[in-house]
Amino acid sequence: MLKKEFWIGKTLEDFSREEWEALCDSCGLCCLIKIMDEEGEEVYYTDVVCRYHDSEQCRCTVYGERTIKVPTCLVVTPQIAGNLDWIPETCAYRLLAEGKDLADWHPLLAGSKELMHTRGNSVKGKVVSESKVSESQLEDHIIYIWNEGDIA
Repeated sequence: MLKKEFWIGKTLEDFSREEWEALCDSCGLCCLIKIMDEEGEEVYYTDVVCRYHDSEQCRCTVYGERTIKVPTCLVVTPQIAGNLDWIPETCAYRLLAEGKDLADWHPLLAGSKELMHTRGNSVKGKVVSESKVSESQLEDHIIYIWNEGDIA
């Protein structure tokens, strides 16, 4: 059982495995397929999600094997949490790495994931599986992600 507000006063390196996993709000934004521009400076999100993402539950269906099945799937670690510009600004790992608080809709504060979904801070109901989109169609699926995490 996790202590209430276990993340307060800790560095990312101090979290147990259970605490680390609990920080993920399961928004699914990191599971969106991204396109990098030719200069490698801009990252564009698409509304196309990894084939192993369950869009209804906003969870990976092969979580324990994700880096084997999808070699490009990046495991967020304390060392890189605050250094990846493409991680959404609402990501708990990024927020804590930057010394900020969790968003008020985060399931650890709100008590459930419903507020996150109703506020639009997840991919639930907004994505298509990469198994239904060809690589040549990806540019047609570029979307905008607001700073608050909303996707449009």
